[in-house]
Amino acid sequence: MSGNTFGTLFAVTNFGESHGPAIGCVIDGCPPGLRLAEADIQPDLDRRRPGTSRHVTQRNEPDAVQILSGVYEGRTTGTPIALLIQNTDQRSKDYGAIAQQFRPGHADYTYWKKYGIRDPRGGGRSSARLTAPMVAAGAVAKKWLFEQYGTVFRGCMAQIGELEIPFASWDHVDQNPFFAPIADVAPLEAYMDALRKAGDSCGARIRVTASRVPVGLGEPLFDKLDADIAYAMMGINAVKGVEIGAGFASVAQRGTRHGDSIGPGGRFESNNAGGVLGGISTGQDLEVSIAIKPTSSIISPRRSVDIHDQPVEVVTKGRHDPCVGIRATPIAEAMLALVVMEHALRHRAQCGDVERTRRREAGGTATEHEGPQSSFL
Repeated sequence: MSGNTFGTLFAVTNFGESHGPAIGCVIDGCPPGLRLAEADIQPDLDRRRPGTSRHVTQRNEPDAVQILSGVYEGRTTGTPIALLIQNTDQRSKDYGAIAQQFRPGHADYTYWKKYGIRDPRGGGRSSARLTAPMVAAGAVAKKWLFEQYGTVFRGCMAQIGELEIPFASWDHVDQNPFFAPIADVAPLEAYMDALRKAGDSCGARIRVTASRVPVGLGEPLFDKLDADIAYAMMGINAVKGVEIGAGFASVAQRGTRHGDSIGPGGRFESNNAGGVLGGISTGQDLEVSIAIKPTSSIISPRRSVDIHDQPVEVVTKGRHDPCVGIRATPIAEAMLALVVMEHALRHRAQCGDVERTRRREAGGTATEHEGPQSSFL
């Protein structure tokens, strides 16, 4: 009911506040036997963490993850995995002036109206800092999916503010602070420098993909794979739009173009569907784009009200990202991985014997080595 747990078979319960002593999550349902150490999780947290360039918040958090339970002698035990990330660089005094004011664009007003109390320090529970535990959980899901099926998750920035970013190569993404798939990011840096000087912010569009996804994930009605992807992406702070495949461009396409022709062996000639048909994965790459709104915490004064419904002028001080989309790529990758992980376990539980039965009916012989994963091959 409280909305702090994502997933059912691979359930991730998120806890903590932006300026509390620590944040973290508990993963319940990870299959046993997976080799897992902090070193498997830390690289994704390092990609998301603040303070990595002049273009993001200068809050300096190492985001060092600790595994507290669920792992014995380097392998998961099948019991809950508790992951803890200490908060070490809070500056709560920056938020004293807005403790009784509502920042435009933030969750302050709705949170206070719902609960009757709120933690104003850095946004408290509604802070984007709480995406860090999800990135940690996503790293666990990524590793299991790669070892089982070779699934790989990648993401990049496709647009920042008015600047569209052409795709050149995935090789460029980890070579610049924007996760941009281009070699020369000087125009992006100049754009962000000007934006910061103006005391303003901008939005971004992020592309995230999953390759080598097993065929058959998802359900044909309420638990469609693409519906769950959209649900997960909308759960990321500041996301205001989600596209699967061609997305809104589908409106201008004709059916003769939009429908992806299929060749022998399940080879599709295009991927307007984004890897999902009828709510079920096709085996093509999952293609997802998300739209992220401009950062709400800016130093430019804006009109609002306080808790007594009196007009005020709000100036948000502190250390903030002028574009929260810059650090959103690893978050989107993690949430996509969590969705695929959930559906992989679900499919294994329901349809694990489908391929074995199909082979038997075709005159083949099922062997004792044909486990539940055979339906994914």
